[in-house]
Amino acid sequence: MASCLFLKPIKGAGGDLPDITGFVEDIDEIEHYALETADLSAYRALLVPAHLDQRFFGTLTAKVSAFLDGGGTLVFNGHVAWPMLPEFSPFVVLPRVTLETLEVHRLADHPVFEGVDPRELTFRRGVAGFYARGHNPPPQGAVALNGLGPERVPCDWLYHRPAGGRILMHAGNDLWMYAGAADTTARIVPQLCRWAAGREA
Repeated sequence: MASCLFLKPIKGAGGDLPDITGFVEDIDEIEHYALETADLSAYRALLVPAHLDQRFFGTLTAKVSAFLDGGGTLVFNGHVAWPMLPEFSPFVVLPRVTLETLEVHRLADHPVFEGVDPRELTFRRGVAGFYARGHNPPPQGAVALNGLGPERVPCDWLYHRPAGGRILMHAGNDLWMYAGAADTTARIVPQLCRWAAGREA
């Protein structure tokens, strides 16, 4: 049994991404709606895509909260439209979208982003804005990891829940889109999976 459970994006929702199983070990994949019957107690981490049926996920709030209470890790990508967990708040888009406001700044060191150049998060194929265009507001006590623009809007944050478990939030396209990249962003996927599996603090 692997340590991480990867929830595949909704079919046909534009979620065509690299097969991350080719870049990491210790990960299982399941189809989107199979999460309802999956045994989460068998895993240390649940990796959730940006192309998520949030209403469906919201029906599993008790199940996901229990997984977190037991010390699990949730990695969430995308824009929160429905606050599916008590720690979630709806996505807030940047009030102005310019090159300056889209610039990614490192706010705190973290194993997932170790050795990753923020400039290579700001620009993808020479274009800014792929990484994030706003944020899902963090709960009190969360640590902002990366921020956007002069205001350092927290597009990535980590929250250690008082009841147990932790949430890594990324308010943008799936972090696994960087699997196999030709620059320092290629470090994200393997580092993310090692961290989520509990092999790094």
